[in-house]
Amino acid sequence: MRALLLALSLALVSPVANAQDTAALVADSVRIEAESRLIAEGGVQVAYQGTILTATRVIYDRAADQLSIVGPISLNDGAGAVIVADSAQLDGDLRNGILESARLVLDRQLQLAAGRIARVDGRYTQLANTVVSACEICADNPTPTWEIRARRVIHDNQENLIYFDNATFRLFGVPIAYFPKLRLPDSTRKRATGILIPRIASNTQLGFGIKQPIFFALGPHADVTLTPYISSETTTLEARYRQTFRRGAVNISGAFSRDTLLPDELRYYLIGSAGVVMPYGFRLEVDVQSVSDDSYLVDYDYAGLDRLQTEARLIRADRDLLIRGSLTGYETLRGDEFAIRDELPSLISEFVAERRIPLRFGELRLEASAGTIYRESGVPGVPGSAIPAQRVGGRDVAEVGLAAELFNRQIADSGLVWTNRARISGQIFDTVDTTEDFDTGRVTGTVSTELRLPLQRTTTTAHHVIEPVVQLAYTDTSGRDVPNEDSLLVEFDEGNLLALSRFPGDDVVEQGFRGNAALNYTTLASDGTGISLTFGRIFRADDDTQFTPAAGLRGLSSDWLASGQLSMGQTFDVTARAIFDDTDFSTRKGEARFRYSDNRFGFNGSYVFLEAEPLENRPDDLHELIVDTDVRLSRHWIGSFASRYDLVTDSTAEAALGLTYRTECIEVDFNVARRFTETATIEPSTSFGFSFSLAGFGTDRYDDTYRKTCKG
Repeated sequence: MRALLLALSLALVSPVANAQDTAALVADSVRIEAESRLIAEGGVQVAYQGTILTATRVIYDRAADQLSIVGPISLNDGAGAVIVADSAQLDGDLRNGILESARLVLDRQLQLAAGRIARVDGRYTQLANTVVSACEICADNPTPTWEIRARRVIHDNQENLIYFDNATFRLFGVPIAYFPKLRLPDSTRKRATGILIPRIASNTQLGFGIKQPIFFALGPHADVTLTPYISSETTTLEARYRQTFRRGAVNISGAFSRDTLLPDELRYYLIGSAGVVMPYGFRLEVDVQSVSDDSYLVDYDYAGLDRLQTEARLIRADRDLLIRGSLTGYETLRGDEFAIRDELPSLISEFVAERRIPLRFGELRLEASAGTIYRESGVPGVPGSAIPAQRVGGRDVAEVGLAAELFNRQIADSGLVWTNRARISGQIFDTVDTTEDFDTGRVTGTVSTELRLPLQRTTTTAHHVIEPVVQLAYTDTSGRDVPNEDSLLVEFDEGNLLALSRFPGDDVVEQGFRGNAALNYTTLASDGTGISLTFGRIFRADDDTQFTPAAGLRGLSSDWLASGQLSMGQTFDVTARAIFDDTDFSTRKGEARFRYSDNRFGFNGSYVFLEAEPLENRPDDLHELIVDTDVRLSRHWIGSFASRYDLVTDSTAEAALGLTYRTECIEVDFNVARRFTETATIEPSTSFGFSFSLAGFGTDRYDDTYRKTCKG
């Protein structure tokens, strides 16, 4: 029977030890000799202050406060560091001593082997003539993929840093680099100031170059990363700053460049966001996007933005109160909008406050709003309610509005849900810089009633719900037509099928008497498979010409809307939506998204078709297919492919190909990308990238399935 001694400290460690200093010992046999010598043998395990020691034999000399240990030995400090050795001499609290023929393993990943390891104060582990690697070593191939050989290595398990003296880095046994002094974070440290792994980049416009990131930890909650980028065509400094506060956070990235593409200009970009919690439940958020020229982000592959948005928002959102104020500036980078750049809104201010008041028979919602739109152009615009953005000139608009809505919902014993809404709103507009500056106002009233009957059935394998919905609504307005600034692009989908108005904003309101009909079906199977379907259509008493033809909402009845989603757990899902008429079933708009993922293959794709509509600044059909795939070719090789294909012109807009080699201790990544599109400011280009990283340093942990398997 194994012997157990739970209060070892009372007899051996300290006569005044408290509960947290108590050591626990488990062994097959324990005996005490001469009242000061304890001998434990057979499966010995000692636990003391979070440190666990296992060995074959332990002799404790109380007079010398010394442990003599016979291995194999395992010393686990509880913080991710484990020392294995053949024999050891340690003090009574396991904090100081020498371990012979030892190996230090950090986070089950990085191994440091030495003839002797010294523990100092329980914090430092010193190794002499050390070999460091995270690679699996097999008998038939004893040379690791990479290793660091050093005369001395010190591991600080409090700061989670590793210090090397006279270190040589070897790749496949060949010395590659020598470092008199070297400091690296272990795999348990999240952040440490130092030089990061460089990346090689090549671009047909910028030439062959190298990026060398340097990380600076500015305390526990802030850091800066500076990345010099040097090539034959550019000198660039990239930067990223991050900081978290007790009540907020900041994240900013940017770059400055001098290059041969625009040799007389200093090129730059700045993209950042910040948020802070304010008193009384408010939250302040700021987004900044700025760039020196239209092609800089694309030339350097920093971002795929084609419009820049700089915005400051003040928000308070409670259960019964919403307050939101924002100031937004826009700048276009789209080639097809350069000619009307000054006619696009350059500064927009908005304010909205909404209050919900519970009533005995429903809910009252009160809303107040205000906003302004400013354009840099001084060219007079054309007033109207449905004027495309290209023709508004420099029209500036200010608007103030009030609204009240009464909402009531009742559920009958049969499950029938009856919802009634009545809404009235008023707006006043002041319009300047038009062919005739004018003030105008409008009052809008809407009433609606909706009936839906959810019907459900549950079987041993699935749960089904089918829900028919019918909604009747009537809207009327009085007053002069107002300028249309926020309702130029209309999307007809399941999100607004039962809305009081399909227009996204308030400047244009869907009018007249109409009936909205929908049929929803949802099922969830016991194996995790889920299906949801929606079919719907809109019927009107009078012919409607408010919408563009491509919206699918014109006439006495709209086009059919069909949407669905299929989900098969975490492996596969597809979402699709289409708008088509009932005469020849021609599709005006269609889109689909696909996702598949398993242990070897991953696929993400999207398909979109939009019918040409000049009134929506879309003179040609938009028909694209986007795919992004990755496949595990073997244990260590991963391939990836991504492309955006234009089905109208039968040409590829963008394509990328990648190949990654990954083991338990190394990752090598190579990729090539080609952009085929060409505009007045952007030329087609091809870029190459190469990166090399080591496991065991920093926080990246590779999947164990990439670990090498030794034969024999």
